[in-house]
Amino acid sequence: MPEVAVIIKQIIKLLLYSQRDLITKKYKLTYYKLYSLGTRFLSKATLFKYGLNWSPMYRKSTAKIIDVSPDLLHVKMKLPISWRNKNYMNSIFGGSIYASVDPIPMFQLINLIGDHYVVWDKAANIKFKKPAKENLYAEFLYSENELEQIEELVKRDNEIEIVKMVQMTNKSGAKVYCEIEKTIYVANKEFYKRKRKNQDRTSIEP
Repeated sequence: MPEVAVIIKQIIKLLLYSQRDLITKKYKLTYYKLYSLGTRFLSKATLFKYGLNWSPMYRKSTAKIIDVSPDLLHVKMKLPISWRNKNYMNSIFGGSIYASVDPIPMFQLINLIGDHYVVWDKAANIKFKKPAKENLYAEFLYSENELEQIEELVKRDNEIEIVKMVQMTNKSGAKVYCEIEKTIYVANKEFYKRKRKNQDRTSIEP
């Protein structure tokens, strides 16, 4: 839907660039608030794809979301090699590789399990298998069973950590160039609020 992409692009440019001072100081709009507002008019899958692609923080990674399933369980990303992300050795810069993956597992999970939970990135581990001198691709997957298990564990323990592993491959998936593990913290929202209230805010780590 190219017309949707154009509309979202213009909205984001208006809100995050030309009117950024007004937004941050007066209305205090955030990505979360913009996304929540957008769901009144567009599907979550459409907002996930085009909103992330045109957000300043993700555009700098030089990657692009190319497909999002209607249920958000499957997201596919492409990181094209270009002069914008080549390193000294003429392969894709490792920072671009990590940045292209970084927000997706957490953002995906937040939208899958709903507003009753607090979700944060906790840690990351990156293994570079070989230099990437071609376009890279990655798929981000959750299953219904996995989501049910997360909800059950949080109900029992109030807070948990899960690990999601993502492979950066060539288009066919035959060559693996990089593996990234993301550790994600998930907590019951009310529990998390009590935890923060009862501890020194400066020393809390999620």
